[in-house]
Amino acid sequence: MDLKEMKSLNIKRNERIDVDYIKGILQPTPTCAIWDEIWNFQAKPDDLLISTYPKAGTTWTQEIVDMIENDGNIEKCKRAPTHLRFPFIEWIVPSIPSGLAQANAMPSPRTLKTHLPIQLLPPSFLEKGCKIIYMARNAKDNLVSYYHFQKMNAALPDPGTWEEYFEDFLEGKVCWGSWHDHVKGWWDAKDKYPILYLFYEDMKKSPKCEIRKIMEFMGKNLDEDALDKIIYHTSFDIMKKNPMANYTSVPGEIMDHSVSPFMRKGSVGDWKSYFTVAQNERFDKDYKKKMMGTTLTFCSSV
Repeated sequence: MDLKEMKSLNIKRNERIDVDYIKGILQPTPTCAIWDEIWNFQAKPDDLLISTYPKAGTTWTQEIVDMIENDGNIEKCKRAPTHLRFPFIEWIVPSIPSGLAQANAMPSPRTLKTHLPIQLLPPSFLEKGCKIIYMARNAKDNLVSYYHFQKMNAALPDPGTWEEYFEDFLEGKVCWGSWHDHVKGWWDAKDKYPILYLFYEDMKKSPKCEIRKIMEFMGKNLDEDALDKIIYHTSFDIMKKNPMANYTSVPGEIMDHSVSPFMRKGSVGDWKSYFTVAQNERFDKDYKKKMMGTTLTFCSSV
């Protein structure tokens, strides 16, 4: 995509980017336009990749990883906003440097981000044996969070009504595809590749235990004081006030925080405020069918 094409993608307030399919998975059209470049992206053996389904604790994981990499140094982690510290490899939005350009300009060792399902991940990540941290969140809370995110994010399609979005999510007709396929695909890959598979709900219940897992996976050995500092500074309430982590630095015509803050609640069980009894029954029936045969289990309340 050249500069002229990029300029033609300027987002005006309330204007949305179109979507199209890449191998059966919905993606914003700017991503589709450079798909060959994304697919052929060359990972390096010392790259660390953070992978999630959208709104499954991505920014939280990124902040934890950054603090571990910087030995708990708060000031170093405030050097730039999240989207500049962690290139989002398949993302391309006007007025923000593309993930590919950021990644290619970044010195090693790089920490990168993706929402791609395993089958769309650029092959070089697996071929080079890169370490990958995958964070998964229960489907019901993930659905609610993604709905609110799409409402405020002009770089994604308008989600429509809650009822419409509920159906689209179940059918996998949202960007990055089916939640069920996404979490299962990465779960199946974790025994073949160096993938640390984590759960949002475990992180909420036992942050020290889960952060220690990440630290060990990264080959770091921080003391208890550093660990406690990381737990505090990556807590939801602190991150929500941190302009380097809460996405308030993104232009308002792309992310409108007056519609919904990027960091909204960060809780487990918020879905109960949105699902009707009928929707919950329908969701559970559909979930049981789609998750049949997997050893993957989730907790949707605390």
